Amino acid sequence: MTGLLAAALPGVPLLVGLVGLLLPPSPRGAATGEDRARRVAIALGVAGAALALLAAVALLVRVDRPVEDATTWVDLGGLTVTLGYRLDGVAVLVATAVAAVALAVQVYSIGYLKRGPHDDVEVDHRYPPYAAQISLFTAAMLTVVVSGDLILLLVGWEVMGLCSYLLIAHDRRLPEAPAAAVKAFLVTRAGDVGFLLGIALLGVGAGSFRIADVLAHDYSTATLTAACLLLLAGVAGKSAQFPLHTWLPDAMAGPTPISALIHAATMVAAGVYAVARLFPLFERAPIALAVLGVMATITLLLGAFAATAQDDIKRVLAWSTVSQIGYMTGALAVGAPAAALFHLLTHAAFKALLFLAAGAVIHAVGTTLMSRMGGLRTAMPVTFWCTVIGLGALAGLPPLSGFWSKDGVLAAAEAAALEGGGPSYAWVGWLVWLAGLLGVVVTAWYTTRLLLRAFLGTSRLPLAHPHDPPAVLRWPVLLLAVPAALLGLAAFAPWFADRLREPADHSGEAVELVHLAPNLLLPLVLLLVGAGIAWAGWRRDPAADPARFLGPLRPAFARAFRLDDVQHALVVRPTTALAQAVRAGDEVGVDGLVEGSGRAAVELGGGLATLHRAALPRAAAGVLAGALLIGLAVAVIGVLP
Repeated sequence: MTGLLAAALPGVPLLVGLVGLLLPPSPRGAATGEDRARRVAIALGVAGAALALLAAVALLVRVDRPVEDATTWVDLGGLTVTLGYRLDGVAVLVATAVAAVALAVQVYSIGYLKRGPHDDVEVDHRYPPYAAQISLFTAAMLTVVVSGDLILLLVGWEVMGLCSYLLIAHDRRLPEAPAAAVKAFLVTRAGDVGFLLGIALLGVGAGSFRIADVLAHDYSTATLTAACLLLLAGVAGKSAQFPLHTWLPDAMAGPTPISALIHAATMVAAGVYAVARLFPLFERAPIALAVLGVMATITLLLGAFAATAQDDIKRVLAWSTVSQIGYMTGALAVGAPAAALFHLLTHAAFKALLFLAAGAVIHAVGTTLMSRMGGLRTAMPVTFWCTVIGLGALAGLPPLSGFWSKDGVLAAAEAAALEGGGPSYAWVGWLVWLAGLLGVVVTAWYTTRLLLRAFLGTSRLPLAHPHDPPAVLRWPVLLLAVPAALLGLAAFAPWFADRLREPADHSGEAVELVHLAPNLLLPLVLLLVGAGIAWAGWRRDPAADPARFLGPLRPAFARAFRLDDVQHALVVRPTTALAQAVRAGDEVGVDGLVEGSGRAAVELGGGLATLHRAALPRAAAGVLAGALLIGLAVAVIGVLP
């Protein structure tokens, strides 16, 4: 039964997605009640996600110890690739989160992807492929979660990249959507080259790509360090970590439900999960963990500061995702994968909640800019309180879920800094801890700013009449508010902590996820400082943006320190110039040589043909002249000494 459930977990969404791709697009101009293809796509998408969630919950109940099964898929001269699953407490918890968010997104999309607010308006004619692509995206992430082989994990990893490209570019009416999709695809592919090479290095060294064999193999320090650094390239791309983070904010051009799916439980979580799954390898490569710690520190602060100056509500949440993933990778860098995974789970809940709540606001007011919102608290009370829960969890407000998981990350970093003894260097602990504390202040500031600008004060929408969304949009938001508020309390349950045991720990003892100690007060004080600064600035002038106090730093923060421009100057332009030079060389050199040879042969043949087409008298004269010349030449040669 466990094997059937493990196969059904990615298998059902995969089958549903493949069937959904066969559905024709909705007819243009059709209303929702007239569109049979759309209704079938809805039924398939929701059913596939619901069955995957049921399978994940069943495995959550059944799996209390690691289980694995595999069959040989390909044997390349003794290098084995297997087809199978590897389940433990971490895998089933992450799979449950993925399936739950996917189901919420499928239901939410029913109401969100319409041309208007009523049931009889024209619908998005590309909804059937959209729903199918969500199912394939879900199947790919679940394949990454349950895979027992690195090659199978890589397949899911790459399918996610393809689906993200298709989903970000879904709305062809937006000119920025195709460019954002191409950017996401290319940036993540650049990191995936390293990920592929790292997997190849590990598999060839162990003689097998089975994760169990790879973890058990005794690699040399140099090989292991090189492999882990190559894997981190893929992690940086998929999880939007510095320096491959620039694609994630631009991906906001995609539909808001897709933003929730990518940012909450799939794509960006895949890199963190992959490192946690292979953590025993990273534990033996302190240099790789040090590099990860530096990446995490830069990413954490970069995302937080960039979020302070955004006017687009979705870009604020996007940069907050970059920052929060930095907390997770920072926890991994200091040797606390359980804390990283705990924050991954809580982040999946409150970030999905925030994106879907933001989608409800955008659906109601018709804009993503906070400068055009305001006063929505009374008009949209359900959305307001759900957003309060999500932002409170994001900022780390007790007793919401983010408070407990973020405290676990900070406590692990503090212990690594002050006590040492972890798998990495002590200075890495100092970097992550101090960056995490500063991140608490900045996160509290920009979450408070978002709440004030969007929901409080006076309305800046004179022509709009916002209201809470209809039931199909409202219920996913309400249900996600529950884990966003309460999931952190699960850390006090022994069964939950036991399932989040560190992958390097084979003792079976439960991991301490919650640290009830006086050091809890420092993050709380910093949170109050950050929120208080934003509140005080808003109270002085409710009509003004609290970000005005950033002064000359605001443009730099708004453009994320212009790292996108640096990347464009150092990578995009040279690559484009090289491509143009290669094209010119191919067209002028290779093609010119071939085409020139052809033209010369044609012209020579034409000349000879002209001679052969001469009139009879001229031809006879030519033959006679040739004979005379030959005879003259023979005579001359004969008389020479």
